[in-house]
Amino acid sequence: MKLKITQKNNDLILSDISCFDVALSLDCGQAFRWNKNENGIWHGVINNLAIDIEQKNDEIIFYNTTKEQFDEILENYFDLKRDYKKITDSFLTDAHLNQAVKEFYGIRVLNQEPWETLCSFIISQNNNIPRIKGIISRLCENFGEQISENDFSFPSSDVIAQKSVEDLSVLRAGFRAKYIIDAAKKITNGEVDLMNIKNMDLEDGRNELMKISGVGPKVAECVLLYSCLKTQAFPIDVWVKRVVGELYPQGLPECVGEYKGIAQQYLFHWRRNSEKFRKAEG
Repeated sequence: MKLKITQKNNDLILSDISCFDVALSLDCGQAFRWNKNENGIWHGVINNLAIDIEQKNDEIIFYNTTKEQFDEILENYFDLKRDYKKITDSFLTDAHLNQAVKEFYGIRVLNQEPWETLCSFIISQNNNIPRIKGIISRLCENFGEQISENDFSFPSSDVIAQKSVEDLSVLRAGFRAKYIIDAAKKITNGEVDLMNIKNMDLEDGRNELMKISGVGPKVAECVLLYSCLKTQAFPIDVWVKRVVGELYPQGLPECVGEYKGIAQQYLFHWRRNSEKFRKAEG
């Protein structure tokens, strides 16, 4: 799939790309460092790159971005080499997925940095999104490196491995602090081979992640899907459990194939936001 990329002054413009809605992709519960300002521009940090992104009709504008940054960071992060139109078209043979795709077309699964993803979903346990974002923001501000006036990198596992639960009290993360430190130590000392999980099969990757205290199947599946390109991973939270139980008691339809995780994102977002479900529960 050939992308049309245009450099205009300091900005990079992506056009002629199907199935990519920036807002849906950044705000559907898979990433927690993105915020939209009053002008509709999304601001976030990817690795050590602070970036502003705006979608205008069929164009996606990456402000103050070079082609090199796009090639090295953004293309991979937004999974732009994958043909999502072909995948979502295959979902349309199922009535429920057809509705989910039509209502929320353009969700993409982000390919995030594994340690940040692991730490973020440890923090996400029994938590709501505003609080998750607050804890992660404080983690970066207190232990990351400053990369602009208001932006900080995500602290490395090496840095966090040297901290105590008391050191992390500034995060106000509660019981999660000890799990964050356990994860950092096991990654730093090599007990958990986080960077090699992309090369493992799904079961081995899941078992590797679950060596970490506080990491169960749901967090492991999130890491596998959102940072390891394991599109067959299928995180199950309360929303997904409900939609599967209600609509697919005999299992997911065959049309999802190896893209269970992408189907999950559509079903998850549809279940949380669909007018159909709100009326049914009202």
